[in-house]
Amino acid sequence: MKNVTDSFVSLGHWPCAGSFGFNTDILATNPINLSVVLGVLIFFGKGVLSDLLDNRKQRILSTIRNSEELRGAAIEQLEKARTRLRKVEIEADEFRVNGYSEIEREKSNLINAASDNLERLENYKNETIHFEQQKAINQVRQRVFQQALQGALGTLNSCLNKELHLRTISSNISILGAMKQIMD
Repeated sequence: MKNVTDSFVSLGHWPCAGSFGFNTDILATNPINLSVVLGVLIFFGKGVLSDLLDNRKQRILSTIRNSEELRGAAIEQLEKARTRLRKVEIEADEFRVNGYSEIEREKSNLINAASDNLERLENYKNETIHFEQQKAINQVRQRVFQQALQGALGTLNSCLNKELHLRTISSNISILGAMKQIMD
């Protein structure tokens, strides 16, 4: 390593025509080299760097615009969805209210129909009972009448003889004849 350094040192001591030579002082040459490199980079790289930054800026702005447009569309869709939700909730409430009122109406109709049916059945029951009572009364009357008639016929047949029978018939005929004359 010493040989390499010695060669640079020996180059610095060459007698040259003019001021051209190698400066081996590292502390003095580094800032100069850096300033030259930076100057060249700034002079030639300014356009490239500016184009890169402009492109990056345009992409960021484009992304922001797209994001804003997407955000606006999302907000619009959200509002539409909220409006549809409100409509559906209102319709659901209407169906619920209408359903409850329809149920109450049907309940009332069923209660009224059942009440009417019970009243009709009660009337039918009362009519049937009355009819059966009348039928039973008529049957009892017929039996009593038949028994009375049989008893009367039996009494008449046992008490009447032929002569009494003829006298009863003739008196009835004379009564009927007198009634006929009165009527004429």
